[in-house]
Amino acid sequence: MARARPGWLVAFCALVIAVSAWLPWLRSSADGGGRANAIGGVAGVMPVPPPGFGVGQLIVLLASTLVVAAAMSARGISARIASTVALAISVVLVVLAVWYYRLYVYPPVSAGYGLYVAASVAGVAVLLSVWTMFAAWRATSRGRMAAGGGPA
Repeated sequence: MARARPGWLVAFCALVIAVSAWLPWLRSSADGGGRANAIGGVAGVMPVPPPGFGVGQLIVLLASTLVVAAAMSARGISARIASTVALAISVVLVVLAVWYYRLYVYPPVSAGYGLYVAASVAGVAVLLSVWTMFAAWRATSRGRMAAGGGPA
């Protein structure tokens, strides 16, 4: 029987988060309107976000790191550590999405659908990361018991 590899689902969620960074995260109705994405692209008139490296770019950077950690866990490469790191990164992504909302969403700026997609998929990634962690720890301890090493 094949064992479940939920790490691939976490990696897919991370890819969705990274791609959603190019979707509109902010919308404005001021001075004819505008929109902005997480990586700093602005179309029209937007009072936020300021130029430079910010929360949105950090979300994209951590999403790419989550892809690596989740894939490592799915492949069984340092599965315990990788799955634990994937869970930590997933939680940080949720916190950063909430922080992004708190920083930049105020009248006349409203949240765009890209922010909602990223935040909800990050929440799903947290749940899947917990599953990944349990699967990795159970598989590793089962392998030790089969080798005669006793309980882990």
